[in-house]
Amino acid sequence: MKQITTDFVLAASVLRDGGVIGLPTETVYGLAARVDHETAIGRVFAIKQRPLSHPLIVHAYGVEQCDEWGVLSPIAQVLAQAFWPGPLTILVHRTSQISDQITGGRDTVALRVPEHALARQLIQELGVPVVAPSANRFGRVSPTTAQHVLRDLGDEVDLILDGGVCTIGVESTIIDCTSDTPQLLRPGALTATHITQVTGLVVSPATGPSRSAGMLEHHYAPQCRVELFENNETAQAALLRVRESGQRGSIIDYGSDVVTYAHLLYHDLRECDNDGIDVALCVLPPHDGLGTAIRDRLLKAASG
Repeated sequence: MKQITTDFVLAASVLRDGGVIGLPTETVYGLAARVDHETAIGRVFAIKQRPLSHPLIVHAYGVEQCDEWGVLSPIAQVLAQAFWPGPLTILVHRTSQISDQITGGRDTVALRVPEHALARQLIQELGVPVVAPSANRFGRVSPTTAQHVLRDLGDEVDLILDGGVCTIGVESTIIDCTSDTPQLLRPGALTATHITQVTGLVVSPATGPSRSAGMLEHHYAPQCRVELFENNETAQAALLRVRESGQRGSIIDYGSDVVTYAHLLYHDLRECDNDGIDVALCVLPPHDGLGTAIRDRLLKAASG
């Protein structure tokens, strides 16, 4: 069985030697390789079965580790000061040090400083940032425990660093800071309102081509079919129809408790697959705050 450990020094040693590991963060578990090791980064793409054109997020110990890889604009600096470490990824113009392999050939790079203590200890011990897309097959449900990583990727990773269950449960917010008006590329626990409160700027919705993680129309999908409902009553009626058709269905609904919903969403979708459920009937949370991020994940999971 693949080794699962809480020893960040051992994990740093594996990365230093060009390995690939499962990395805990407060959002989801990442598939990590050191930022300056092209062979290891190539393995990340291969293990995930991720398109080479799809850029990776660089995870650093602190803002001082980011300057070599990206150019933080004044807006980006304000956001970094306010929200790092935390579940915020900032898209900025790249430096010449970052490889096209990480950026997908673009002139921008996505940077983040995770809040998870074990992740930060590992990156500090390693001495350089890591790339860390979610530790699952491309387009599938992200992992929120070390066991999820093991079940998804097995012996294809060299080590899994166990940091417990992810406290947030959905991926980081991504803000494009390459122009005067910040754009929300992916919603997360930090909302557009949080960004506006700090910067005084209105956050625009994403426009233009896909240029960061989470911008594809279909993503975060379990094996079972996902259907969406605005309330529990319509979900219950649909469940009866599913059962009458001879299929198995399961309702996922946490009402207005968006914190619990985010924390358990990926766990519940995975359990649907584990239990042989044919249809996950998901009741959409309120369309504000963290609920916006949950709706985004569910809409993309159902779009296929």
